[in-house]
Amino acid sequence: MKIWICPGSFDPVTMGHIDIIRRARKMCDHLIIAIGVNDEKKATFTFDERKEFVKKCVKDMDNVEVDTFEGLLINYAKNKGATAIVKGLRAVSDFEYELQMALLNKRLNDKIETVFLMTSINYSHLSSRAVRNIAKYNGEIRGLVPDAIHDDIYLKLKKGK
Repeated sequence: MKIWICPGSFDPVTMGHIDIIRRARKMCDHLIIAIGVNDEKKATFTFDERKEFVKKCVKDMDNVEVDTFEGLLINYAKNKGATAIVKGLRAVSDFEYELQMALLNKRLNDKIETVFLMTSINYSHLSSRAVRNIAKYNGEIRGLVPDAIHDDIYLKLKKGK
């Protein structure tokens, strides 16, 4: 069975993430969306909120599971029996960072591959940070995030003010 891991902070999940998830799930038997802790980022949404957001967005995808993890991604992937980690790339700058991570992961465990998928051109400009900033100032994020979580994002950001 081909189990792939699609890791990220998903703070919040965007249409770019959903694009990668939809495409990756067709290439494996089981796809785990793994919401992780990134020590270099301060999350706007809690682990539970991010997990619920992603669950709402993938509820109709039968071979997709949503999970959270802490620690090294490669250890999480090994514990889940994954054969690959799938990463979405928007630009060359993403590639430089993700290549470094892929090589480090390969050194730690040479049995788990990293698969890169180019984000659709429709979403190549999109990031969770941009969505948060637009929503924070009451800009319209429809089309940037799944409809299932559109209102939830605004509610959370308004409460935080």
